[in-house]
Amino acid sequence: METNKITKKGLWLLVLIGIVFIAITVLQAAFFVFGAINFFIRLFALWGYFFLAIAAMMTPFLKEIKHLFGLPFIKMHHIFAYAGLCLITLHPIFIAIYSSTAAVFIPSFSSWYEFWLFAGRPALIILYIALIAILFRRKIKPWRIIHALMYLMLLLGFVHAVLIGTDFAKKAILIIYSVMFAGIIASFTAKRLQVYKNSTKKKRAPNRRVNNGL
Repeated sequence: METNKITKKGLWLLVLIGIVFIAITVLQAAFFVFGAINFFIRLFALWGYFFLAIAAMMTPFLKEIKHLFGLPFIKMHHIFAYAGLCLITLHPIFIAIYSSTAAVFIPSFSSWYEFWLFAGRPALIILYIALIAILFRRKIKPWRIIHALMYLMLLLGFVHAVLIGTDFAKKAILIIYSVMFAGIIASFTAKRLQVYKNSTKKKRAPNRRVNNGL
């Protein structure tokens, strides 16, 4: 009989997520010297990326997520994704308020280096394009392809953080986010393999039916 209760493994996984979340916060607070506003500006980015990364890393594990947490995969995925969306959006909003300019929302194309240095700007645009795709998936046929741009957004965000260097100057935070980014790449690869295998099975199915009818 199917239950909606979280398993022990699922509970321990949530504990682990909580520990990493607290560790990121404490590490940021322990070494930050630029004032309260800047502290939260950086923290919103770190928190947002953290939750979005978790949402991305769980995509190849639809059945496992439901078994571990007793909730449909899509519900768990959206909890982390929307939390990340809200938090990471606060990052440029507070920068815009603090610096009194809306330029932080506009991608920079002045040079190849500057594009990647401020890659968080196009990353935010891509994030909302992916959100629109999922909200209007019944009307947008290639919504899965558009929504998969989330992985590009996470790449842009990671490179932006590395080049800016303010937060990743702390080795512990750099290690945590590098491990998460490796997990994102692994989940992307695993998901693409799943899609390829499923499409291959569908292509073979008609041939099998024809052969069985001969």
